[in-house]
Amino acid sequence: MPNLQLDMPGKYPLAAKRKLAERFGDLYAEVMQTTPDLVDVTFRELGEGNLWRCGEKGPVPAATLICDIRRGRPPEQRERLARALVDACVDALGLDPLLISVEFTQHSGDEIYRTILIDGTPQGGLSKDWSASETKTPLVDAIRAGHRAG
Repeated sequence: MPNLQLDMPGKYPLAAKRKLAERFGDLYAEVMQTTPDLVDVTFRELGEGNLWRCGEKGPVPAATLICDIRRGRPPEQRERLARALVDACVDALGLDPLLISVEFTQHSGDEIYRTILIDGTPQGGLSKDWSASETKTPLVDAIRAGHRAG
């Protein structure tokens, strides 16, 4: 439901990417007031020479983090998330923070389909828009309760 996609200019160890994926999920849940089980993380190792930031001294290797998220959070909250995600990339992969850009694409909940288990049976459906109630009741639990009531 959020999909965080990191385009990288090199290759990195599986363990480092797994640890960073977990960190991204935890950061997303904390800052965006939801749960980490909603977060998908994609690493695209484009390899040397395949991702550049153009500057006054010529192109230099860079990284881009695309965050497809549900609409509803204020800019300040998204900015806190971006800073935390950049810091995590620096810590885990040694990327230069000056060469990481973060871009947000916001979707209404009904643009996102997901399948979850409800009473042991896979059930699919469109998501809901984000609301602060997710800080008390995780979205997946609310969806399950809605299916059981309906």
